[in-house]
Amino acid sequence: MAENSKIEWTHHTFNPWEGCQKVGPGCDHCYAEARDQRFTGGAHWGPGAPRRRTSAANWRKPLAWDRAAQAASVRRRVFCASLADVFDNAVDPQWRADLWELIGKTPNLDWLLLTKRPGNIAGMLPEVERAPWGELWPWSNVWLGCTVVNQAEADRDIPKLLAVDAAVRFLSMEPLLGPVDLTRPEFGGTYCAVNCRTMCIAQGDEECPKNSDPALDWVIVGGESGPGARPMHPDWARSLRDQCEAAGVAFFFKQWGEYESDQIGREDAQSASFPPGHVIFRKVGKRTAGRKLDGRTWDQMPGMSHD
Repeated sequence: MAENSKIEWTHHTFNPWEGCQKVGPGCDHCYAEARDQRFTGGAHWGPGAPRRRTSAANWRKPLAWDRAAQAASVRRRVFCASLADVFDNAVDPQWRADLWELIGKTPNLDWLLLTKRPGNIAGMLPEVERAPWGELWPWSNVWLGCTVVNQAEADRDIPKLLAVDAAVRFLSMEPLLGPVDLTRPEFGGTYCAVNCRTMCIAQGDEECPKNSDPALDWVIVGGESGPGARPMHPDWARSLRDQCEAAGVAFFFKQWGEYESDQIGREDAQSASFPPGHVIFRKVGKRTAGRKLDGRTWDQMPGMSHD
C-alpha cells in the first residue's frame, strides 16, 4: 500500500518540520524523539526546543506527487508530520500557513493530519476563505485525526476532534495501551463516536436529533514496536474492530508490535495452570508478530466497501 513510506496506511510521508515534545503515555517510547536524539542530540525535542523546518527540496516533493497522481488519475494519501505535530503551538505560525498553501496546491493528494493536540486544531485552520479549487472549509483533501491510546484520552480528546468539521475524521490508536469504548454515553450527549443512531435509541430517543452517520470515519489500531514496547491485549483490538464493524466505520489493523499472544481457552486452562482467557505474550519482533487479527488482515479505508 505504501509507496515511499513504510507506514501501511499511507502512500507518502512528508515532514514540513521536525521536533515535538511528549504529551501523554503513548509518547513514552517515541521513535521520532529517539531519531532526533541520534542525529542532533535531541536539539529539537522537549519544552522550549526549537523546531527545525525541512529543506525547500523536501517541500517540493508533494508537488511532484500531486502531478504523478493527476497523470495516473488516482488519489494518493500523505501522512503529514510523522516526526512532528502540525498543531504544535511551538511551531512558527508562518510555517503552518505555508503548509496550508502547499495543501491547497495539491488537490490530488489526501493529507492525513494526525495530532496529539486536537484542542489546537480549530484555532490553527487555514485563514484563507476558500481552497484554490473553490471549496470552503472543510477541504475535501484534508483528513483530521488524533492519537488515542486509552480510555482517558478518548474521553478527553475525541470530543475535541469531533468539534471540528473535516472531510474525514480518524483515530490512530497506536500504541493501544488499554481497552477503549467508543460508544460510551459521554459521546452520546453532544458527540457520538461510532454509533450515533444506536446511542440515541438506547437513551430512549427514537428520533435522533443529530446526523445518524458515524462521527468517526476511520479507526487505526496497532501495538507498540521498538525498544521498551508494551504488549497489546488481543481483546482490546477485537473490541475496537467489533465496534467499528457494528457501526460501519472503516477499521485498519496496523500491527501487533513486538509481541505475539496466545489466549488460553477453557479446555487448555487446567493443563496450562492458567484461568480461561489468560493471555501469554511472547516477544518475537514486529515482523514475526505480523498484522493479522483473527486470521486476516484489516485494511479498510474510508469510503470503501468493508465486505
